[in-house]
Amino acid sequence: VSQKERAYNINRDTARYFFSNLSKDKNALEYFRKRQISSKIIRQFGLGYALDSWDKLYNHLMEKGHKAEEIESLGLIGLRNGNNGYYDKFRNRVIFPIIDTRSRVIGFGGRVLDHQMPKYLNSKESIVFNKGYHLYGLNLVNKHSDREKIILVEGYMDVIALFSKGITYSVASLGTALTEHQGKLLKRYGKEIYICFDSDSAGVKASLKAIEILLKLECKPRMILLPKGLDPDDYIGKYGVLEFEKLMSKAPNHMDYTISVMRGKHDLNNIDDNIKFTVEAAKLI
Repeated sequence: VSQKERAYNINRDTARYFFSNLSKDKNALEYFRKRQISSKIIRQFGLGYALDSWDKLYNHLMEKGHKAEEIESLGLIGLRNGNNGYYDKFRNRVIFPIIDTRSRVIGFGGRVLDHQMPKYLNSKESIVFNKGYHLYGLNLVNKHSDREKIILVEGYMDVIALFSKGITYSVASLGTALTEHQGKLLKRYGKEIYICFDSDSAGVKASLKAIEILLKLECKPRMILLPKGLDPDDYIGKYGVLEFEKLMSKAPNHMDYTISVMRGKHDLNNIDDNIKFTVEAAKLI
């Protein structure tokens, strides 16, 4: 069995282990229940839970006959100080397995249930996982989408919330700015590309960056504009899927969006600012 095959096997056993933990933990289940995520969706995404323990996963994988250094190379465990043994990297987190279009588990994302930092933890790059080459949720888009539309969102929960409401064509980049390779995947899986990021300054910055990447690939994305302070998961929870689809139908094109962002940076009543804005907008056009 090749090293890659063994890596896929370790990840698969890990995903199954996390999945089986979830049904036994009230707090972790409550996290998904509160967000109206059904058992069926939990199964489809293979959602799980990493126990609040230092070595349960490590022991489980060792019992399965995997090698410690191979498990460590996938970022699932780390070496203890003084090199005496290993500890689990994912602890007390709900787990989002990252699955490729051939249904292989290539990595994991974990979100804390308390106030620990970092809030999200992602697998490190490994022999089977290169963040910039994959999109979260693409395995299900591959199965369920007619490839007419695809929506790029920021987080795992956004993809899951949309999917659970019947919007089965959204994906998220894996904690990195959109890469050209991910842009090509968007182009392959959707005739129309929509971007729906948070409306805060980080979201706007990421949107502009994504537009830039997609324009290079000759794609003209449209922007779904959410009210301040809401992400797609919150928005759908609050207003429902029909309202979200209305936002989609009104989504401005990348050009209108970029110009409105520029306009927001200038005071148009000030003549110098007005000139600056006009020059920037003219350059863009």
